[in-house]
Amino acid sequence: MSANRIDSKFHQLRSKNRAGFIAYICAGDPDLDSTCRLVWAMEQAGVDLVELGIPFSDPLADGVVNQMAGTRALAGGTTLHGVLDCVRKIRVRSQIPIVFYTYMNPVYRHGFDAFLRDSESAGADGVLFLDLPPDEDAANPELQMHGPLKRIRLIAPTTPEARMALLAKGAGGFIYYVSRTGVTGERADVAVDVAQQVAAIRRHTDLPVAVGFGISTPEHVRAVASAADAVVVGSAIVKKIAEHGGDPALVEKVAAFVAPLAAATGRR
Repeated sequence: MSANRIDSKFHQLRSKNRAGFIAYICAGDPDLDSTCRLVWAMEQAGVDLVELGIPFSDPLADGVVNQMAGTRALAGGTTLHGVLDCVRKIRVRSQIPIVFYTYMNPVYRHGFDAFLRDSESAGADGVLFLDLPPDEDAANPELQMHGPLKRIRLIAPTTPEARMALLAKGAGGFIYYVSRTGVTGERADVAVDVAQQVAAIRRHTDLPVAVGFGISTPEHVRAVASAADAVVVGSAIVKKIAEHGGDPALVEKVAAFVAPLAAATGRR
């Protein structure tokens, strides 16, 4: 693989003085064929990067909307092997950057090195391990990242600056700043201290900073895009997938919902 797609995308965004738009969906919700079509359609609607959730039975960091998406995907027979095949299919038509959003249990079952190797081979560009803190990296050498996949790190509003430095040191691709404490889900408004927190993170890294959790409207996106390098919307999109999961026009309806969100990143 040539230059990592995540790095290339953020370089392109910087050249256009624009914040990126990152969409999260759960792979296999409502089925893997729809996941492929959703990714293709969202790219056409203006999405710059996709986070694909690997469904897991006990997703402690997720709110009810994303939990139910994982439950639907698992009930429909989605497996990690199926998700990898889905990415291969996406790559036939698209080079949009793809990040796996996953808990460690499916990775352990697959084998950590095998997961990295197979994810890269399928066409993924990065991975965000939700329940693998950097302290565990140091204690478990077999969990060290290697190869071209980027290791996305989470930083929370409660993260002290000393720990920000530790997290940033082991990160690649971008930093995902979680703008709210708690689990994923829509909120009525965005956190008021996003710009201050993004500035604090930037004191420790040159990586782009993406901001997510609770962002669900174009107004939210515009507010966050003024301070961050990218905006992440997940639960609001997943909710639309749940609403229209049995509709033959699912893909078109989700793309129509996503388009104004992506357009709201604008120019900075």
